[in-house]
Amino acid sequence: MSAQAKTSPQSAWAEHALTTLADAGYRRGGARTAVVEALAGHDCAVTALDLDDELRRRRPPVGRASVYRALEQLEQLGLVQRIEVCRGTAGFERVDPTGHHHHHAICRDCGRMVPFEDSSLERALEQVAGEMSFDVTEHDVVLRGRCERCAD
Repeated sequence: MSAQAKTSPQSAWAEHALTTLADAGYRRGGARTAVVEALAGHDCAVTALDLDDELRRRRPPVGRASVYRALEQLEQLGLVQRIEVCRGTAGFERVDPTGHHHHHAICRDCGRMVPFEDSSLERALEQVAGEMSFDVTEHDVVLRGRCERCAD
C-alpha cells in the first residue's frame, strides 16, 4: 500500500473507526471490519440494503443481520450518521473525526443523493446559533425535491 493510500481520509476514518470499536470492547475482524472497510469506500451515504448487497458479493460474504448490527454499533459510537434518504429508507455515512462534513440534496422520486458544501451556509448556521446562544454539536442540512432527470 502506498504512503498516500495510508493517509487518505477514507483509510484514516477506517482506522479511527476500528480503534474506536476496539476501545468500546468490540472484537476487530469479521463483519464489523468488512462494514467499516465498505463504508470507507463511499464518499456519501449508502443504504443498508446497498451495503448488504455489496458485502454479500465478498468472500467470505457478510450476513444481512451482521451488516445491520454493525451499522447500529457504528451509529451508537458516533462513527456514522443516519440520513433519511427517501420513503423511510435510511442511508449511513461516515462521520469525519476532524468535523469536516457536507450536506445533501435528495431526489424524492429516484432517491439520488448529491452531496454539497457551502461555506456561506455554514456561516449563516453559526450566526443563527450564536443569536440563540445555542451550542451546536452537530447539524444536518437536507434539501429534498426532484433532480433534473426526474423533473423532465
